[in-house]
Amino acid sequence: MVATTAPDIVRTADGVPLKQKLQRVERSRQLKAFGLVMPLLLFILLSFALPILTMLKNAIDDPEDISQVLPATMRALQSWNGQDIPDEAAFAALAADLKQAQKDKTAALVGKRLNYEISGIRSKVIASARKAEKLEAGPYKDAIIAMDPVWGERDTWATIKRADSPWTSFYLLAALDMQRDADNSLESVPAERSIYKTVFVRTFWIAFQVTLATLILGFPVAYLLAKLPTRYSNLLMIFVLLPFWTSLLVRTTAWFVLLQDNGLINEMIQLLHLSSEPVRLIFSRLGTIIAMTHIQLPFTLLPIYSVMKTISPSHVRAARSLGAGPFYAFWRVYFPQTVPGIAAGCLLTFILCLGYYITPALVGGATDQMVSNLVATAINQENNWGKASALGGILLAATLVLYSVYNRLVGVDKMKFG
Repeated sequence: MVATTAPDIVRTADGVPLKQKLQRVERSRQLKAFGLVMPLLLFILLSFALPILTMLKNAIDDPEDISQVLPATMRALQSWNGQDIPDEAAFAALAADLKQAQKDKTAALVGKRLNYEISGIRSKVIASARKAEKLEAGPYKDAIIAMDPVWGERDTWATIKRADSPWTSFYLLAALDMQRDADNSLESVPAERSIYKTVFVRTFWIAFQVTLATLILGFPVAYLLAKLPTRYSNLLMIFVLLPFWTSLLVRTTAWFVLLQDNGLINEMIQLLHLSSEPVRLIFSRLGTIIAMTHIQLPFTLLPIYSVMKTISPSHVRAARSLGAGPFYAFWRVYFPQTVPGIAAGCLLTFILCLGYYITPALVGGATDQMVSNLVATAINQENNWGKASALGGILLAATLVLYSVYNRLVGVDKMKFG
């Protein structure tokens, strides 16, 4: 057999193999590209991903760790079956823990944590801790129940046992108007305390109405912009983009003035004899939708317009030449090509509307407040970050569910922003 020799290795002028040189150049190029992207990546991680992860953590985090205040009680409840109130040993452990809590001035922490699930128990826990100092010997069960009947209720002990964990589902359940009973089963809260489901439904309904209004108003304008000559469409586009030139607060304040009972809109309505008295616009659902529609209109219109600009006029002309009428040609040929822009604009507007706070707070009435108002109240007034995070987490989850449904029905690959 004749041995074959390997082909000569191609080298650069400095003697380095060409393949190795190309690999070095490619690796250097990738490192430079990664270096350029790194600031944006860090910005997204720090300003977007990290806050969301922190919010989700706060939604299930239990900051009041009462297991450190009631250690003996928690150990005694580990063998409790939850069928009846605990035995004498658990009450004796509670008495010892309450005495120590009174000395350490930590009884209020226990009351605060239990008050999340049992309304009004905070003051009872503090009062019981003061009385527990006088207990010298057992039996403790009857003595502690005599301090306050709340210690004779199974729900109280079940709540204490559930608190023996750094994680809790209380905030998420409360944000859905749900709670756990003494058997640790899920149940709806009483009707007089059920508010969050109504607010969530209201938020999604207002967002849907605003999205529909912007689509009805924006589609004809986008069509006109796409068909007009450039010099006219540019002038009209300035008016479309005009709301972006002022802040959201200024625009909302302007609508607050216009929608007053003696505002310009009501004066025009009465001047045209459309109504003999002022129409209720301010502090109403109608006023909220009007103001939000004005603010969100460009977000729906621009994606539709950008898609319309890419549609060739020859498509409709071809349909007309084949015998289709004006409306039929528009509906069967032109409109389906605008669906990606409609989907993009409506989805963007709907998601943005879910987080509105300033406009409903200033223009809407007491019955028109959205989820964002509850989040602000939980943070600014109640200092309850767990509740605020749970509300935000549920809103985020609902948005993701709607997005996945949209992706399944329409297809996210068909959505275009231009």
